[in-house]
Amino acid sequence: MNLACAKQFFESHNDFVLAAHRSPDGDTLGSCLALSRALQSLGKHAIVACVDAVPKYLRFLSGSDTVVSSVSKIPEAAVYIDCGDHSRADALEPFLEQCAFRFCIDHHGTNPKNTKDGDWVEEVGATGELIYRLLTKMQIPIDREIAVCLFTAIATDTGNFSYSNTTSDTFRIAGELLQYGIDLPELNRILFRTVPLNKGKLIAYTLENVTLAEENSVGIVCLNRDTLARFSAEESDCEGLIDYVRDLAPVEIACTLRESSDGKIRGSLRSKWGADVSEIATQFGGGGHSRAAGFTLCVPMEKAKELVLCKMVEAVRKWKASLQS
Repeated sequence: MNLACAKQFFESHNDFVLAAHRSPDGDTLGSCLALSRALQSLGKHAIVACVDAVPKYLRFLSGSDTVVSSVSKIPEAAVYIDCGDHSRADALEPFLEQCAFRFCIDHHGTNPKNTKDGDWVEEVGATGELIYRLLTKMQIPIDREIAVCLFTAIATDTGNFSYSNTTSDTFRIAGELLQYGIDLPELNRILFRTVPLNKGKLIAYTLENVTLAEENSVGIVCLNRDTLARFSAEESDCEGLIDYVRDLAPVEIACTLRESSDGKIRGSLRSKWGADVSEIATQFGGGGHSRAAGFTLCVPMEKAKELVLCKMVEAVRKWKASLQS
């Protein structure tokens, strides 16, 4: 599947639900909201759905107040946006699978590509890049609100254009989006230069409680519900905490384990130089990219830490061995 197939899918239907993944980030929400606004400009009906609430730091995005957590009426077509697999839509999945037509737009290399009517999957910097190309192909006018949503999608998923998934195309698209009147300094402040006091304390807790192993080349930290409550933090406040662990000088593989409100353990993995963390994630039923991946476990926190730390050590040893060969 490719851009032409995606264009045909959206031109062929008129009633859509665009599904963002659980624990939504800037890419899934920015991409969904941009595409929703674009489809509505064509006179089509499109809603954005996500099982989790829009994080506070993303509520400035146009249309964020219209995101729903459930679907009461089964629409004609469902689209998984930035979902590495259908389960990332969580409780929405059973409803989405009842739609007559289903499609997926994603940029995760571990995507199984098993959506009924096709999957457009390319390992680009962000799904927002694909949405931009789609709107351009469909000749849908881009306004400032759509541009802000797409720029947010791309900037957040590339670490403000600093990760290895950033390409010349990423910069080209971002540059073209700036032409639509984005206030770059203000957007940068909102996304990357504003830290609520309670999150600042959570960052300090993360660094004070990281467990290092394998000559400090792996680092893992556990965040249970009691910890979040202690700092009056929401689950969305955990976004970006893993970067502080990864950025410690000796660490190659970093992991945060977060106890969700449903009792499940959500794991995030990052690597710095070359270890493939998607291999770890897939062993726990998750997926993602070689440098950034995630998974979910239904075991107690201490057991999760034991299981994941073991695989992290194996992965970093494998990576170190590859450097010697």
